[in-house]
Amino acid sequence: MSRIAIVGGGWAGIAAAVGLADAGHDITVLEMAPQLGGRARSVAGPDPAWPHDNGQHILIGAYRDSLALMRRLGVDPEAALARLPLALPYPGEPGLRLPPGPPLISFTRGVLAHRGWPLPARLGLLSAAAGWLARGFRCDPGLSVAALCAGLAEAVKRDLVEPLCIAALNTPAPEASAQVFLRVLKDALFGGAGSADLLLPRQPLSELLAGPATAWLGPRLRLGWRVREITPGWRVDGEPFDGVVLACTSVEAARLTAGLAPDWSAAAGAFGFEPIITVYLSSPGSRLPAPMLALRDGPDAPAQFVFDQGQLGGAPGRFAFVVSGAAPWVARGGCAEAVLAQAQRELGWATPPAIDRMLTEKRATFACTPGLARPPGRIAPGLFAAGDYVQGPYPATLEGAVRSGLDAAQGMGGGLGANGAARGSPTKTP
Repeated sequence: MSRIAIVGGGWAGIAAAVGLADAGHDITVLEMAPQLGGRARSVAGPDPAWPHDNGQHILIGAYRDSLALMRRLGVDPEAALARLPLALPYPGEPGLRLPPGPPLISFTRGVLAHRGWPLPARLGLLSAAAGWLARGFRCDPGLSVAALCAGLAEAVKRDLVEPLCIAALNTPAPEASAQVFLRVLKDALFGGAGSADLLLPRQPLSELLAGPATAWLGPRLRLGWRVREITPGWRVDGEPFDGVVLACTSVEAARLTAGLAPDWSAAAGAFGFEPIITVYLSSPGSRLPAPMLALRDGPDAPAQFVFDQGQLGGAPGRFAFVVSGAAPWVARGGCAEAVLAQAQRELGWATPPAIDRMLTEKRATFACTPGLARPPGRIAPGLFAAGDYVQGPYPATLEGAVRSGLDAAQGMGGGLGANGAARGSPTKTP
């Protein structure tokens, strides 16, 4: 049995901790915040019964590792998540809806049944999707989503491609990686029955994984601990371990590895970031036509999605408006008033909506741009990174974070000698 330190307690750190503990290792999780969860956490409000979530995190049926991790920690995904067939309804419009059935047939039927698009637009989308399928959902790594979909009808790009891209990659289509976008489509639309289903949390984010993980870790968890340095040995703030998993942010990981692996540190520190703003509105007695609606954003309309918290087990009459790729609005100081005006124009209300709260996550995700160089999970023998930013097929998603944590746990197990010590020694290059 070896002694492993896990620096960071987001979903990647939790996954790494579970993977290593299940393999028989002695783990210690060091988290700088007062709670686990990372960016997928709840924020206390005036009423402790109804906290606000730091963003609206959506899972899909294809996120099998995330669902398995929840089960491992005693969370029943069927109870904790509302499973809905993939649908992108807009106010007053049904939008694209995929019926039940085998993914390929379901996608074809859903597109053909979408009367909001002219028939040539529907056939053009099916033709493009058939081409992506024939090419194994691969393309030139330097291609953007906008370039990939340039031949599609404007209505298809506006109502499907752009909202899916901003939701999955948090990067506008002209700047987003087509290769990563295709991988998400492949797993969601062609990954088996239920893979495209939307899984919307029915409970606060902190109760979805962080709370159960806190109880499961018990004395193996140290909260409010920001690691100052890691030195060869492996010593974390002077305390010896047999190995270390850096499951903190890319910024923190770059700081901690600057003297251990400068090249890796430089790669981890080179990311650009995309913010997400969540604006909560309150309207007692109001209810949306569906738990989630897509919205058409624009110069005076910041939000791309709205969630009815009351329909998802949250505070009745509370509505979460999500502004992804929100850099222009962050630069303007926020967008609560603009979201309120957008909501008043586009939706019906039983009572006048009012601004409840605005939460801004300035480094919500890395900018998922074409040809982006992401650092590997293995930094040195006995030193691994876990996070949604390390090399992998997914953008900055919960599933990407969980997979990276499991990969780090598996890699760490293979890199330790019989006595628990890491084979080899830290190097200056990744």
